Amino acid sequence: MLEQVSRMFLNSWPVRYLITRAARAYGFLDPVNLVAKIRGFAQPSEFSEPIELLRAGMLFHARGLVNTKAIQNNLDWVWPYWVERQFNPADESFIPRAFSFSHINLTHRNWTAVGLPDVAYYPIVDPRGLVTPQFDGWSLDAWLVTPGGELLLPSKLNEEDFIQTLSLDETLRVRSRAQWDGISLHSEVTLCLHNHEPHCCILVHGQGLGSGYLAVSLRPYNPEGISFVEKIAVNPDGCGWRINSRHSVLFDRKPARMALSVYTEGDASQHLNPLHPARSATCEVGMATAVALFKLEDSPVKPLEVRIPIYDELTSRRGPAVAGVPSWPDAMAPFARLQIGDPAAQRLFDLAVANLVLHAPDEVYPGPYTYKRFWFRDAAFILNAIVTLGGVERARRVLRHFAPRQRRDGYFLSQEGEWDSNGEAIWMYHRFLASTGEPAPPEWLRAIRKGARWILRKRLPADSGQPVAGLLPAGFSAEHLGPNDFYYWDDFWGVAGLRSAAELLRESQPKFAAECDREAAAFLRTIEESIPHRPGRRFPGAIPASPKRRMDSGAVGSLVADYPLHLFPAGDERILRTADYLRDHSSHAGGFFQNMIHSGINPYLTLHLAQVRLRAGHIATAWELMDRVVELASPTGQWPEAIHPRTGGGCMGDGEHMWAAAEWVLMLRNCFVREERGRLVIAAGVKPSWWSGGAASFGPTLTPHGPVTIRVEPDGAGARVRVEGAWRGAPPELDVQLPGMAAQARAAAEPQMEFQLSGR
Repeated sequence: MLEQVSRMFLNSWPVRYLITRAARAYGFLDPVNLVAKIRGFAQPSEFSEPIELLRAGMLFHARGLVNTKAIQNNLDWVWPYWVERQFNPADESFIPRAFSFSHINLTHRNWTAVGLPDVAYYPIVDPRGLVTPQFDGWSLDAWLVTPGGELLLPSKLNEEDFIQTLSLDETLRVRSRAQWDGISLHSEVTLCLHNHEPHCCILVHGQGLGSGYLAVSLRPYNPEGISFVEKIAVNPDGCGWRINSRHSVLFDRKPARMALSVYTEGDASQHLNPLHPARSATCEVGMATAVALFKLEDSPVKPLEVRIPIYDELTSRRGPAVAGVPSWPDAMAPFARLQIGDPAAQRLFDLAVANLVLHAPDEVYPGPYTYKRFWFRDAAFILNAIVTLGGVERARRVLRHFAPRQRRDGYFLSQEGEWDSNGEAIWMYHRFLASTGEPAPPEWLRAIRKGARWILRKRLPADSGQPVAGLLPAGFSAEHLGPNDFYYWDDFWGVAGLRSAAELLRESQPKFAAECDREAAAFLRTIEESIPHRPGRRFPGAIPASPKRRMDSGAVGSLVADYPLHLFPAGDERILRTADYLRDHSSHAGGFFQNMIHSGINPYLTLHLAQVRLRAGHIATAWELMDRVVELASPTGQWPEAIHPRTGGGCMGDGEHMWAAAEWVLMLRNCFVREERGRLVIAAGVKPSWWSGGAASFGPTLTPHGPVTIRVEPDGAGARVRVEGAWRGAPPELDVQLPGMAAQARAAAEPQMEFQLSGR
């Protein structure tokens, strides 16, 4: 609506005239002319950019403007790790400020969430232990203070002096350890329930200092930048603070002393021995700080416990009690298990599954902070991983939210102007039902029919004679493919949506299902005919991002025809030429480098390339891409959306991206078993190092033929592969392709089958 009003406003000639005249009178650029020039870089479309993303971008850069004002003029404050790095001229992360309008975190977008299954609260911990308990709120930092008053600050430490891990035992916890010449500071962060209410719980203690102080500091910032703290009040018992009259910080003991400060007086770290300790502080600027000091000799063994109740993060009201929260073991029980002789890959798999559970409490979120919102695109990839690994009830719960998001005209709306969502929603319905063997609920079938109708109506006229005839309109698409265009990404998803609708509606609505079949075939022919074939083309045979584009890194979106949609046969020459182009022109340090928007190494798109190579039988190349993704993981086993090529820190999106986690578990799963046109390809990507020292296994994982478990183990000079399946209907053909061994193929006549393989 806002976009349409804006367009009508600027298309009114009296309004354009007045705006232009006023701008020139005051010496400004003509905004009408500027907007027209900017639109010239994109294809004409209904929506320039989704309103939600415009809103998010405005908020993002508004904070960046605050950062510009708050940080560079106060470098004597204690700042978070990303600021310490970006403002250090000797650091690779240094970013000059000069004419920059806003200063935002573009080199160390790394943080790790903790939480509980089915609880949609995600305290995050930055790479140096800074804890942000509330969504987009202020933070707590822990320091050590020597007897001489020197501050030992984790945010200033290099990688070799700081260790951070994420582990899942009875709960998900981030452990951090900072080290200074025999002195160390330890912290552990979890989300706990106290009286059925969620609390961010921090345990912190120091070692090796003897006397001195453990400091807990309230910071008016988080990993994105400034988060205003206007009021601080010391609790009546002295064991905590009340922040902004809304939230509490609770200590399990009373500190030796406290220091409170406001912006005009500087950081509280500069006033650790106040002559007249204040009980409250009010800062009009919103930069109030506080430090609580605890004598180390008073608690040499028991860690200090800090608790922050998390009620409703977005309002001042107290949230409802959390009841019926499953334990982590119970929440993880339905999911497939991986066992391989590669500790790094194994650890990343286990943590990725836990994070998928964490970020699908009822809705599904691509991340705990920046991306704690809904997209059909991310949901399709994340839910595909969840249901394929056996999380049926969790996926079903999320899918119940699909139909209510559908407009009356059939459009599955998460963001306006993104024409891939209908194909993704219908494909995911089909994927769930095919994997589980369940019948489709009537409300799903109604949504699927409406969604397929929308795709049919949304296509451009097929008889216009234009290169884009019969495709979907220009749109913003997958956001990282470039300016608005007629993206093949959208079209391939449209074909998949129509094919899926045809299968799901064939029994109840055969006439419409037949129409979907015909239109899907015609749509795919239209796409293939629109792919540029003109003589002299620089990269013949490769598929660009759209028929109007030269080859560039946006062509990675065209790979979706191969993975995960299987619209083209394995090893299709056009897909492989596209993958070759991306390898040669859009790669850096062994990973896919997205030049547009992300401007970083993208883990999940690197894995898309690996899936294409695996499916084509280019196993060594697939393994190389997988190994690079392992190297790109953070110390806590997370992947940001994109990774800075020099610092290795996040440079785009959330600090832990669930699309990347989903792609990692699916990559490993497909190495053991993948579906291929009515057959199951077994063990085609299983590395010898995974099983040469003992058995490797995966499962049970859902397939359209039933759940399957694969086990590979040494057998003399060869190998033995066991396939255990609970088949539904006619058993599939099993095509065993263990690398380095002679392939075998035969029908799965029994629930358990063994293949004795000899070396080639």
